[in-house]
Amino acid sequence: MPIPVGSKAPDFTLKSKTASGVADVKLSANFGQKNTVLLFFPLAFTSVCTTEMCDQTAGIGEYEQLGANVIAVSVDSPFAQEAWAKQNNIKLTLASDLNKEVTKKYDVVFPMLAGVGDTAARAAFVIDKSGIVQYSEQTPTPKDLPNFQAIKSTLAKLK
Repeated sequence: MPIPVGSKAPDFTLKSKTASGVADVKLSANFGQKNTVLLFFPLAFTSVCTTEMCDQTAGIGEYEQLGANVIAVSVDSPFAQEAWAKQNNIKLTLASDLNKEVTKKYDVVFPMLAGVGDTAARAAFVIDKSGIVQYSEQTPTPKDLPNFQAIKSTLAKLK
Protein backbone atom coordinates (compact mmCIF):
# COMPACT_ATOMS: atom_id res chain seq x y z
CA MET A 1 0.00 0.00 0.00
CA PRO A 2 1.44 3.38 -0.94
CA ILE A 3 1.72 6.02 1.78
CA PRO A 4 -1.74 7.46 2.42
CA VAL A 5 -3.28 10.87 1.85
CA GLY A 6 -2.58 13.14 4.80
CA SER A 7 0.92 11.76 5.36
CA LYS A 8 4.00 13.94 5.41
CA ALA A 9 5.76 13.16 2.13
CA PRO A 10 9.19 11.63 2.72
CA ASP A 11 11.76 14.10 1.42
CA PHE A 12 14.48 12.86 -0.89
CA THR A 13 17.42 13.92 -2.97
CA LEU A 14 17.92 11.85 -6.12
CA LYS A 15 20.18 12.20 -9.13
CA SER A 16 19.06 13.38 -12.56
CA LYS A 17 21.13 13.63 -15.72
CA THR A 18 20.98 17.07 -17.31
CA ALA A 19 22.76 18.68 -20.23
CA SER A 20 25.34 20.10 -17.81
CA GLY A 21 25.95 16.88 -15.86
CA VAL A 22 24.40 15.01 -12.97
CA ALA A 23 22.20 17.20 -10.76
CA ASP A 24 20.29 16.74 -7.51
CA VAL A 25 16.50 16.58 -7.53
CA LYS A 26 15.19 17.42 -4.07
CA LEU A 27 11.47 17.14 -3.32
CA SER A 28 11.52 19.79 -0.60
CA ALA A 29 12.90 22.35 -3.06
CA ASN A 30 9.23 22.72 -4.13
CA PHE A 31 7.89 23.19 -0.59
CA GLY A 32 6.43 26.63 -0.07
CA GLN A 33 6.52 27.29 -3.83
CA LYS A 34 4.79 24.62 -5.90
CA ASN A 35 2.76 21.49 -5.55
CA THR A 36 4.47 18.35 -6.83
CA VAL A 37 3.21 15.47 -8.93
CA LEU A 38 5.43 12.52 -8.10
CA LEU A 39 5.20 9.68 -10.61
CA PHE A 40 6.87 6.33 -10.04
CA PHE A 41 7.34 4.09 -13.08
CA PRO A 42 8.95 0.63 -13.36
CA LEU A 43 11.57 0.92 -16.10
CA ALA A 44 12.76 3.12 -18.93
CA PHE A 45 12.69 1.63 -22.44
CA THR A 46 9.44 -0.27 -21.79
CA SER A 47 6.31 0.37 -23.82
CA VAL A 48 3.83 1.41 -21.11
CA CYS A 49 6.38 3.63 -19.33
CA THR A 50 7.35 5.28 -22.60
CA THR A 51 3.71 5.96 -23.47
CA GLU A 52 3.01 7.35 -19.99
CA MET A 53 6.00 9.69 -19.91
CA CYS A 54 5.51 10.88 -23.50
CA ASP A 55 1.84 11.64 -22.76
CA GLN A 56 2.76 13.50 -19.58
CA THR A 57 5.44 15.46 -21.45
CA ALA A 58 2.81 16.49 -24.00
CA GLY A 59 0.58 17.74 -21.17
CA ILE A 60 3.28 19.40 -19.05
CA GLY A 61 1.76 22.84 -19.72
CA GLU A 62 -1.43 21.81 -17.96
CA TYR A 63 0.53 20.86 -14.83
CA GLU A 64 2.35 24.19 -14.96
CA GLN A 65 -0.99 26.04 -15.22
CA LEU A 66 -2.14 24.10 -12.15
CA GLY A 67 0.97 25.30 -10.28
CA ALA A 68 2.69 21.93 -10.15
CA ASN A 69 6.11 20.53 -10.85
CA VAL A 70 6.35 16.92 -12.11
CA ILE A 71 9.08 14.53 -10.98
CA ALA A 72 9.17 11.01 -12.45
CA VAL A 73 11.13 8.36 -10.53
CA SER A 74 12.39 4.95 -11.63
CA VAL A 75 15.09 2.55 -10.48
CA ASP A 76 17.07 3.10 -13.70
CA SER A 77 20.41 4.90 -13.62
CA PRO A 78 20.35 8.61 -14.54
CA PHE A 79 22.36 7.72 -17.64
CA ALA A 80 19.78 5.19 -18.86
CA GLN A 81 17.01 7.70 -18.09
CA GLU A 82 18.83 10.38 -20.10
CA ALA A 83 19.27 8.10 -23.15
CA TRP A 84 15.61 7.07 -23.00
CA ALA A 85 14.44 10.68 -22.60
CA LYS A 86 16.51 11.80 -25.59
CA GLN A 87 15.25 8.92 -27.72
CA ASN A 88 11.60 9.68 -26.86
CA ASN A 89 11.73 13.48 -26.39
CA ILE A 90 10.65 13.17 -22.75
CA LYS A 91 10.90 16.57 -21.06
CA LEU A 92 9.88 15.66 -17.51
CA THR A 93 12.36 15.74 -14.65
CA LEU A 94 13.53 12.15 -14.35
CA ALA A 95 15.07 11.08 -11.06
CA SER A 96 17.07 7.91 -10.45
CA ASP A 97 16.24 5.79 -7.42
CA LEU A 98 18.84 3.17 -8.29
CA ASN A 99 19.07 1.97 -4.68
CA LYS A 100 15.27 1.87 -4.31
CA GLU A 101 15.41 3.95 -1.13
CA VAL A 102 12.66 6.40 -2.14
CA THR A 103 10.58 3.64 -3.69
CA LYS A 104 10.66 1.89 -0.31
CA LYS A 105 9.88 5.10 1.63
CA TYR A 106 6.74 5.60 -0.47
CA ASP A 107 5.95 1.86 -0.16
CA VAL A 108 5.63 1.33 -3.92
CA VAL A 109 8.08 -1.52 -4.58
CA PHE A 110 6.97 -3.94 -7.27
CA PRO A 111 8.65 -7.27 -6.49
CA MET A 112 10.30 -9.28 -9.25
CA LEU A 113 8.94 -7.50 -12.33
CA ALA A 114 8.97 -10.07 -15.15
CA GLY A 115 11.29 -12.18 -13.02
CA VAL A 116 14.07 -9.62 -13.44
CA GLY A 117 14.07 -7.96 -10.02
CA ASP A 118 12.37 -5.40 -7.84
CA THR A 119 11.38 -2.10 -9.46
CA ALA A 120 9.15 0.81 -8.59
CA ALA A 121 5.48 0.08 -9.05
CA ARG A 122 3.48 2.45 -11.22
CA ALA A 123 2.24 5.01 -8.72
CA ALA A 124 1.29 8.68 -8.44
CA PHE A 125 1.26 11.18 -5.60
CA VAL A 126 0.23 14.81 -5.36
CA ILE A 127 2.21 16.57 -2.67
CA ASP A 128 1.11 20.05 -1.67
CA LYS A 129 3.37 23.05 -1.01
CA SER A 130 3.49 22.09 2.66
CA GLY A 131 4.80 18.60 1.89
CA ILE A 132 1.57 16.77 2.66
CA VAL A 133 0.31 13.96 0.40
CA GLN A 134 -3.04 15.03 -1.10
CA TYR A 135 -3.40 12.16 -3.61
CA SER A 136 -1.99 8.64 -3.46
CA GLU A 137 -2.41 5.84 -5.99
CA GLN A 138 -0.63 2.65 -6.92
CA THR A 139 -2.04 0.99 -10.00
CA PRO A 140 -3.19 -2.66 -9.80
CA THR A 141 -0.57 -3.78 -12.33
CA PRO A 142 2.43 -2.15 -14.05
CA LYS A 143 0.39 -2.08 -17.27
CA ASP A 144 -2.28 0.17 -15.74
CA LEU A 145 -1.82 3.95 -15.78
CA PRO A 146 -2.67 6.28 -12.89
CA ASN A 147 -5.90 8.27 -12.95
CA PHE A 148 -4.45 11.49 -14.38
CA GLN A 149 -7.85 13.21 -14.32
CA ALA A 150 -8.07 12.65 -10.57
CA ILE A 151 -4.51 13.96 -10.19
CA LYS A 152 -5.39 17.15 -12.09
CA SER A 153 -8.63 17.56 -10.11
CA THR A 154 -6.64 17.33 -6.88
CA LEU A 155 -4.20 19.96 -8.16
CA ALA A 156 -7.07 22.26 -9.19
CA LYS A 157 -8.42 22.16 -5.61
CA LEU A 158 -4.99 23.11 -4.24
CA LYS A 159 -4.53 26.08 -6.53
